[in-house]
This record gives sequence, C-alpha cells and structure tokens, in this order.
Amino acid sequence: MLERILDVVGVHASYGAVRALEDVSLALANGEIACLLGANGAGKTTTLNCISGIVPAAKGSIRFEGEDITGESSDRRVARGIVQVPEGREIFPQLSVRDNLVLGAWTQKSKDVEKVFEYFPRLKERASQPAGTLSGGEQQMLMIGRALMAKPRLLMFDEPSLGLSPILVQHTFAIIRRIHAEGLPILLVEQNVRMALAVSARGYILENGEMKLQGAAGDLAANPQVKEAYLG
Repeated sequence: MLERILDVVGVHASYGAVRALEDVSLALANGEIACLLGANGAGKTTTLNCISGIVPAAKGSIRFEGEDITGESSDRRVARGIVQVPEGREIFPQLSVRDNLVLGAWTQKSKDVEKVFEYFPRLKERASQPAGTLSGGEQQMLMIGRALMAKPRLLMFDEPSLGLSPILVQHTFAIIRRIHAEGLPILLVEQNVRMALAVSARGYILENGEMKLQGAAGDLAANPQVKEAYLG
C-alpha cells in the first residue's frame, strides 16, 4: 500500500484572467482525513475542482496512487475513485431518491443501494419519493450516499455542514467519521473550522489562492493566528 494516496504539487489555476490558485501543494495519506480551510474566495473549492479535473491545472502536478493524473478528464478520475461531494444540494429533484443513488454508480457494475441505506435509513424510507421533496438535511444525506455509490478511493467534501442545523451538523460529521473508520481517505473543505480540525489529522489553510499554513490539526488548532482568524 502506498503511504500517500494524493500529492498536489505546485498547482496554479485561473478563471480566465483571474488567478485562483498559485503554487498550491498538499498531500493526503491513505486512511487519513485532512481539512482544507480558509475564508470565502480563498481557493478551497477550486483546489477540489482541480483534483477532480473540473478546473484544469495551468501549472504543477496532481498524482493519485502514484500516477500523474494532471491531464486526465474528470470522468476518468471518477473511474479511478476520486469522488467529490459538492457544495449545495446538487441533486436531480424530479427523480426518485433511489434513482439519484443509482446515478452515482454510473462507473460501477453494481447498482446495489443497500449499503447506502445502512448509512442513511431515512433515505430507505423515502426511496420512491422525488428527491426534491426531501429536507435540506436529507438532501445532504442523498449527496453523500450518491458519492458512496461510486465506490470512492478518495472522497472529497465541499462544505458538508453548510446550511444545516446544529443537530444535522453533528450527524453529518458522525457519518464522516464512520466513513473514515472504514478506511476511506477524506479531504474536507469545511466552514466549521473547529469541527474540521477535530476530525482531521492534518490541516491546510489557504489565503487568496496561496497556501499560508499547514501542519498537524492539533497544532493548527492551538496556533494563535488560527485561533484569532477562525476559532474566535
């Protein structure tokens, strides 16, 4: 088994003439949770989208399981097992809950949804109803469940607690811990810095598209700069 599953080295990315990332590097070990933190507009989502292949890297390299995937298409990366749970409730509202889940398995031969229903019994109860009729918390469950249907080898979350009640935030992080406990490496972008650092082994902090701080999550949580800027 490789020590590291993901290496992002010196990545630059832009949206037209607007620079989004400059010389961003990070790494994720097998079986590890790492969090990517920063203010709105810092480049966190762009970093995930570069790893997913949605945004091309203008410079630098991305290696997954020891192979350079910098120039690969996003669908090829999904087939490799790089799966992202995007920010917001990006579901197919007119399709049933079950059909939304099955769509997540488009790269897989098996379309069995029972494992997802073990994680989320509420989705099983609502399997036949249109996904658009679910509550916000249930739609987040559906997003995570759909990602799990792709059988990820690396799972990336973009703001999974956004817009959720405190109780649902706790539930979402409990699910993230459970997924991680089964050996899946996770890269987490999260506005709740305190909870993100609590579940992570390592943390990275972006500012204006550049990596400003990185280190063990406990060290970052104790860092006076981090406390002042993010922990209150």
